[in-house]
Amino acid sequence: MTGCLWPCVGAAVAGDGAGHRKAGLFRSKPRTPAEVVQHVRDLVTYVLDNKDGCCGGKRDAKLEHRMVELSKGIKEMKGILYGNGEEDPCEEACKQLTKEFFRKNTDTFRQLIVSLQYVDLETQKDVTQVIANLQRQKVDSRLVASEYLEANLDLLDILMSGYVLESPHFRTFFDHIQFPDFNIQSDVFKTFKELMTRHKSSVAEFFSKNYDWFFAEFNSKLILSASNYFIRRQAVQLLRDILLERSNSAVMVRYVSSKEHLMIHMNLLRDESIAIQVEAFHVFKLFVANKEQPPEITSILRANRSKLLRFLKDFTTVEKDDKKFEADKATVISEILALVGAEKQ
Repeated sequence: MTGCLWPCVGAAVAGDGAGHRKAGLFRSKPRTPAEVVQHVRDLVTYVLDNKDGCCGGKRDAKLEHRMVELSKGIKEMKGILYGNGEEDPCEEACKQLTKEFFRKNTDTFRQLIVSLQYVDLETQKDVTQVIANLQRQKVDSRLVASEYLEANLDLLDILMSGYVLESPHFRTFFDHIQFPDFNIQSDVFKTFKELMTRHKSSVAEFFSKNYDWFFAEFNSKLILSASNYFIRRQAVQLLRDILLERSNSAVMVRYVSSKEHLMIHMNLLRDESIAIQVEAFHVFKLFVANKEQPPEITSILRANRSKLLRFLKDFTTVEKDDKKFEADKATVISEILALVGAEKQ
């Protein structure tokens, strides 16, 4: 450590009721790490006791003041754990904060997690960073945050609601992704993509059990009805990644054997966005290249061969010298032409 940060803050908010720490009008010294945690604990308790006032409508002045102070207090904790950009965090200060955070007969960790739904987006981000940092802090060589989570596994359901494949909340991802706030939207999609691509064997097993509803939701909510360009492009790109993953080969064959799916991607080839057209092409080529192509797929490709060949002739990416794309396009054209020859035989 090159320096030792001990955060300086203004006057503390006076607590309510017996046993709450009182602060003078002026403070001669900053709060200690333990005092910061106690302060945040008092504020979180107040917010949770008055949570009905956090949901809709105008908050009363007292609650609004506590919410503001809570945000400041959480930033204080983050400053102790991460430093301020100029000075490194102080190891002893981090240890003191962690010990107080997980002091016996207190439930600060749980309360902070439960309160996430009542604080603003920036404070949610700060809480996330605090929680993440606490997972790495040791007290007497023990990872106390990990021990706490092991003893309180229900918190994982709160933290990861909808973030695991087998969770009953997983389907809500398709709605959360369409949340109007772009920061939340992009964060949810990033997590969704991670779930769909990181643990390949688990994902393949998930698809084998949930194929029908998953792709019905995926196509209807992320590709067909989504008006947001970001969602549609990212969704088609993710679909391509899913289908091209070797462990999902059975899923890919099943997906590209559906005439409804084929029509979706043929229509996407006509999208006004070139970027979406290109992503759709990378899925469309799988229908054409499928060696187990059902007769109904072959029939649709033959019926539309002239239009497809005209489209592909001038179809290109923004990067004019994309050799891989041009090679794929040439292969697709060749396969479509071969369908014509096969029909004449």
